[in-house]
Amino acid sequence: MLERWKAAMALTAGLWLLWLPAAAQAQGGRGGRGGAPPVTGPWSDKSLSPDQRADLLIAAMTLDEKIQLLHGAPSGPGGGRGAPPPAVPTTSRSNGGAGWVPGIPRLGIPDLNMADSAVGVTRGAAESRYSTLLPSALGAAASWNPDLAMLYGQVIGRELRDQGYNMSIGGGVNITREPRNGRNFEYAGEDPILAGTTVGMLMKGVQSQQVMGDLKHYALNDQETGRNIGNVLLDHRTMRETDLLAFQIAYRISDAAGFMCGYNKVNGDWDCENDYLLNQVLKKDFGFKGWVMSDWGGTHSTTKAITAGLDQEQPGSGFFGEPLKKAVEDRDIPIERINDAVHRILRSMFAVGVFDNPPLPHRVVDVFQGLADAQKIAEESIVLLKNSGNQLPLSGSVKSIAVIGSHADVGVLSGGGSAQVDPPGGNAAPPPPPPPGQETGGRGFGFGGRGPVYFPSAPLKYIRAKAPGAKVEYNDGADPAAAAALAKASQIAIVFVNQPMSEGRDAATLTLPDKQDDLVSAVAAANPHTIVVAETGGPVAMPWADRVSGILEAWFPGIGGGPAIANILFGDVNPSAKLPVTFAKSDQDLPHPAIAGSNLMPQPGAARGAAGGAAGGFGGGRGAGGAPGGAAGGPGGFGGGRGGMPPFDVPYTEKLEVGYKWYEAQNKEPLFRFGSGLAYTTFAYSGMRAAASGHNLTVSFSVKNTGKRAGKEIAQVYATLPASTGEPPKRLIGWQKVDLAAGESKTVNLAIDPLYLSIFDESSNRFEVPGGGYKIWAGGSSGSLPLTQAVEIGN
Repeated sequence: MLERWKAAMALTAGLWLLWLPAAAQAQGGRGGRGGAPPVTGPWSDKSLSPDQRADLLIAAMTLDEKIQLLHGAPSGPGGGRGAPPPAVPTTSRSNGGAGWVPGIPRLGIPDLNMADSAVGVTRGAAESRYSTLLPSALGAAASWNPDLAMLYGQVIGRELRDQGYNMSIGGGVNITREPRNGRNFEYAGEDPILAGTTVGMLMKGVQSQQVMGDLKHYALNDQETGRNIGNVLLDHRTMRETDLLAFQIAYRISDAAGFMCGYNKVNGDWDCENDYLLNQVLKKDFGFKGWVMSDWGGTHSTTKAITAGLDQEQPGSGFFGEPLKKAVEDRDIPIERINDAVHRILRSMFAVGVFDNPPLPHRVVDVFQGLADAQKIAEESIVLLKNSGNQLPLSGSVKSIAVIGSHADVGVLSGGGSAQVDPPGGNAAPPPPPPPGQETGGRGFGFGGRGPVYFPSAPLKYIRAKAPGAKVEYNDGADPAAAAALAKASQIAIVFVNQPMSEGRDAATLTLPDKQDDLVSAVAAANPHTIVVAETGGPVAMPWADRVSGILEAWFPGIGGGPAIANILFGDVNPSAKLPVTFAKSDQDLPHPAIAGSNLMPQPGAARGAAGGAAGGFGGGRGAGGAPGGAAGGPGGFGGGRGGMPPFDVPYTEKLEVGYKWYEAQNKEPLFRFGSGLAYTTFAYSGMRAAASGHNLTVSFSVKNTGKRAGKEIAQVYATLPASTGEPPKRLIGWQKVDLAAGESKTVNLAIDPLYLSIFDESSNRFEVPGGGYKIWAGGSSGSLPLTQAVEIGN
């Protein structure tokens, strides 16, 4: 870093005086709101690399200007919560998103306007801005389609840009260690290769729109319960082969501008001041070139945090404002470290195009294209889990249909918390007002008083359109007996069930809430032709699965969910998605039947923390620190409510055996296996050939559509590593989604990335492909692998 700094200073010396007077006169940043010309300087030369341009710009900055880029505004353009104004004058304003870092107009450095955008752009209602609600990120992972994940990111990126944002703070990569995690809908499943690939392509799509992306919550922030106080205990090998591998793959694909560190501790150190995670793994081993920002309120110190690798505090300046400046002036922190942090931000702005091509002027998002894209993604993300007797697809000539439950007459469910996209026209199924004295503010953290939010994409409407000659009646499911009576009088019964999920809270159990299992059981007893459509944030228990004829897992299907569900029910779309997570039969079948720390939660009637109770959620939006009764935040103004819970450890005793790997290692049969999913046709596998040359493995085989309909098959490849490695029984190493006409065969050819065959050696701190005998498997799911071949791979 020092040598690079010296070189930049030398290059700048001969150019500085040529443009400084003009730059000093400019008042409008990158073109400004007052019509001033753009500020230019040596860094404006686009033939230079992003790193060179960043260093030239740093050479022109004062210490106050550098410090200003290393923390967010407290809560908006006017400061807020009694905070002093920025040390450097600004002429721009916040765009109203989750985060705002004022730019430096004197040098043409644009503001950073950040938006929560895990499943769409949030916070639109305040400005009457529309944003497309996409299916849950978990649904995108269920498509097993990297191109579709790319499209997902492109939708978010273009709508961010249209609305004036230049950074997405979506990109959740936390794998599903805890299936009841309230934020699983924001993430991409339990396998690090599938999750990393999905989110990597998603963030690549965002950045293709010249909007910076980030990857979060780094790392092991895998539950909401006590997320601010939990201490994850895990060895380095397990981290690198599971949770951190997902981040590594996602970064390698996306070259994301930012990483957001999480709230929790790992092996005794907070994520945002964890030298092993930030310096040793992320910046050194991954080669990360961008910057690390804290999750909101996740900064705990000044010297320790910035030394450990944190580059930017969010929000506010409690640690990285005046305290950081003083530490530099007192020589507790070298200026080179400050320059490095600023460099990471600036070079990312140059690399993605934020500096040269700011997202102005604003324009109305393309609502129609967003809807079409959302529906396309939903149709490829809905998983057909059961289809007894070919109950599906339904015929348009069906005479009568009972549609029951989950507000299917008005809309589809969405996920809550900071990812909550505002619904057009308001909540399609607003909850009753809370009792007096129990109101909470905010944007749905733990649903924060809003209740679950439904989007106006009513499945009932589209089901009726598919069967115009049928008598289609709706029952809200509140009275199972009445619902069963309607089902008995109908030819087909379709029961919609739901599992509301949100940041700031975990589900207490895999069991569906509000006695919905009783509803399904009553309807199934009345009508053997019962189909269940599940709108859930993740895996749920289905004790009635053997008593219904069909099951669709729709996740949170987005604004195009209504027509997508109807198209699959009636066969206009042949389902092609497969599970990115394992569905257990019950909580007792999980590696941890109870969520870590849940035994420490205050009992009903005890003092309440932030919304979400003892889950350690916020309770307020990102523009308000804390919540009534919540623990006070740090100097940054956010702390998340601890709900009276004492600190506790989160021991991931399953270690490498995450998800399907645990079930296989325990010889335990789940309800539905990872990678499983049906179509309205069938597929056959044959002719496998696996060959190794050094550490390079190639696998080929044929897939044939043996049915009468065109369809897509997700052909999956797994490997069993040599027994001496101590690895789980199988790991996913590759897949390909194959589009086949009826009767058609295609050859699948996969070149396996050596990283996916590797184990992490702690002594040498590197991944290595172990030599020995491997068994390669291929088929349609982790539980259906008809093709096998032994392969010897050398050291």
